[in-house]
Amino acid sequence: MSQIGVIMGSDSDYGVMGEALEVLRQFEVSFEVIISSPQRTLKRTVDWVKSFEAQGGNLIIAAAGLAAHLPGVVAGATILPVIGVPLSSGALEGIDALYSIVQMPPGIPVGTVGIGAARNAALLAVQILASQDKALCIKVKDYRTQMLKDIEAKDEALQKRLS
Repeated sequence: MSQIGVIMGSDSDYGVMGEALEVLRQFEVSFEVIISSPQRTLKRTVDWVKSFEAQGGNLIIAAAGLAAHLPGVVAGATILPVIGVPLSSGALEGIDALYSIVQMPPGIPVGTVGIGAARNAALLAVQILASQDKALCIKVKDYRTQMLKDIEAKDEALQKRLS
């Protein structure tokens, strides 16, 4: 059983969504990935969502560009939390996707991260899981501590160059 489901509408989305998978691997969170489109393969999409939920999955990350129906369709088919990742594409460079995901109708929320922010989507998913998993919580705290150390080291290097 995978904890996180990652769904994207096209294989071209993998360039961005691969970053989310790296984060999930880093935190040793189990996941499964699927390509399915709500416009071209609606039944397949909904069947996967229902199956993922029935197997005990915890959360779904859904990525889409342009009109970005995928996160909303996924959210409408499950009670699991859904995090939408708007992807930059088309004339509006992701603004349309962002608006489509963030402006869900009342009662069917989709958590939304910034355009192309697949890493943040995965980190948010990990943090949600960590709220119920002490070992994962420790990993998240260690990650944050390491970020602090990295920033301090970069600042120290900058200060040396400036002096």
